Amino acid sequence: MAKPLAGHFAASLYVCAIGAIIPALPAIAFMKTSRGLRFVVKTRRVLRVGLLPLLLALTARATASEPEYPNGPRVFVCAHSFMIFTSKGLPDLAKSAGLPYVFAGKQMLGGSRVIQHWNLPDDQNRAKAALKAGSVDILTVSPHLQLPDDGIDNFTRLGLQANPKLKVLVQASWPPRDGKIGEPFTNAERDAATVESLRALRQYFSQAWITKLEAQVRELNRSIGHDAVFIVPVGDAVFALRERIAQGQAPGITRQSELFRDDLGHPAPTLAALVTYCHFAAIYQRSPVGLPVPAELKAVPQIEQLNPILQQIAWDTVSHCAFSGVKADAVATGAGQ
Repeated sequence: MAKPLAGHFAASLYVCAIGAIIPALPAIAFMKTSRGLRFVVKTRRVLRVGLLPLLLALTARATASEPEYPNGPRVFVCAHSFMIFTSKGLPDLAKSAGLPYVFAGKQMLGGSRVIQHWNLPDDQNRAKAALKAGSVDILTVSPHLQLPDDGIDNFTRLGLQANPKLKVLVQASWPPRDGKIGEPFTNAERDAATVESLRALRQYFSQAWITKLEAQVRELNRSIGHDAVFIVPVGDAVFALRERIAQGQAPGITRQSELFRDDLGHPAPTLAALVTYCHFAAIYQRSPVGLPVPAELKAVPQIEQLNPILQQIAWDTVSHCAFSGVKADAVATGAGQ
């Protein structure tokens, strides 16, 4: 970190010094001879046409090399139970990748919409306090199925007042109870899902919920004047993993129900890791592929074969989502970068 800043500072001083000296050169030469004047004018042109652009380019290069978050992104997790576990998993994941991470806080309300977090009394609202203090670079939130959710807008606008570079990442979760809300449903029923039925459910869920979330994010960014709000498409990653299980292509997992702890759909450790990989990809804009197996997955059967699959699904899903904010030229490999 010190080298890019030092280079930027030195190059800037050099440009300023040359800029101050050059205007004086013709006057000094004029006191000598006309030939001297012509020589100085030519020298000045060389400096202006050749050296100055070079110095400016070096300065720009030094500036571009500065990381967006010098000490690591300050991440606040404002969530329900389908996302709150990322507050624990992300710091460990970043550490394993050799990347800085700053825990800015967390706030948990079970089964919540974001507006419920917003409506908490100020003396209980850690998310509001952190945003007002300007101590958050990335706020992650997890809305429920009821959309639009004014809490997303409210937190975004509040945070931007203190930190104009704030990014808000909105988790697009997977459907609880496979979308059978108010109907009898058990976790074991997930095992009967075929690739075709999973794709049909995914399409229905996308039309009924994801398109509404995308519309809200699009309009919010338009009203703000720049892209500050993005989507982490974890639901799509969950469907992709379930398809692999249905096809017998997920080492160590034979039943889709193994991904969940209950009928509602709370994630088991394997699914929680997949979700956390998605957030890692969205925050750092790089792939988690190649990172070591998280400690909480060590006991999972065939995890050495399964973990790269989880990482690749996460990266493919996030990097192909138009609303994720991940650039086309984002770093493709997480390990060793």
